[in-house]
Amino acid sequence: MNSFTAIADPTRRQIVELLARGPRSSSDIASRFAVSPSAISQHLKVLKTAKLVRVEVAAQRRIYELDREGVDEISGWLDQVRLFWADKLDALEKEMRKGRKT
Repeated sequence: MNSFTAIADPTRRQIVELLARGPRSSSDIASRFAVSPSAISQHLKVLKTAKLVRVEVAAQRRIYELDREGVDEISGWLDQVRLFWADKLDALEKEMRKGRKT
């Protein structure tokens, strides 16, 4: 599963937003949602498969944090989209300036 498919789900997006503030244990993540811990575990598994989160096992706890690889994939795509709009907006500004000179 790719990063975009993984974040299509609102719960998974919320988990990513939560982890953007720092690493969290799976139980802490689960406590913030009105679904079962096993459902959150499945969401975390999808995010891990998509390389959006990684997990570190610390004794009985699993600590999740964002994985730069998946986040960079999304960031790279957004950079391309921004370039598209930057070019369009630059062209619009150029045309508007032409109109002012006449």
